[in-house]
Amino acid sequence: ITSIMNRVRNLKNKYRNEENITDEFNYTKISADTTDNSGTVNQIMMTRNNPEDWLCFLLKLEKKGVPQMDVGLLNRLIGRYSQAVTALPAEKYCQDESYARILVRFAELKALQDPEEARDQFHLARLNCKKFAFVHVAFAQFELSQENEKKCKQILQKAVECSAVPLELLETALQNFHLKKKQLLSDEEK
Repeated sequence: ITSIMNRVRNLKNKYRNEENITDEFNYTKISADTTDNSGTVNQIMMTRNNPEDWLCFLLKLEKKGVPQMDVGLLNRLIGRYSQAVTALPAEKYCQDESYARILVRFAELKALQDPEEARDQFHLARLNCKKFAFVHVAFAQFELSQENEKKCKQILQKAVECSAVPLELLETALQNFHLKKKQLLSDEEK
């Protein structure tokens, strides 16, 4: 646990440093870039600073394009998700579904750039939000996409052991895993 917490601290520090550089860069181009959204971010942070507001803002930002196809959008999204994760204390929001969704989506976006950093983010999500089945399934799906079938199965089994809910979601994912499907959950099942 100490090792994991040290890695989490290192990641947070790394993202804070990256954000400072990004914020300085964005500050110099605010007049030219209408996608900065710093006013919205400041408003969220100055008012309630809750996961629901962050998630709503982030999902609206994602609708502006396809991150897999647009590197600029992907980088903006990763920066904003990083900012949200840093702004929301895990100990306060670990039982909040919106917070868990932010952690999972951040890890999924990181997977497009760096699988090792994504794996760290999935560990963080699972550590902080272990009661949500979708967190475990997303991590298992990531491992499956990395061709780590053994790790995928272990994650799903541990999720069942720790009583993540809903259990039906985990059972479906395990069933699809045993059927050798590439997707643990279909869009309908999600």
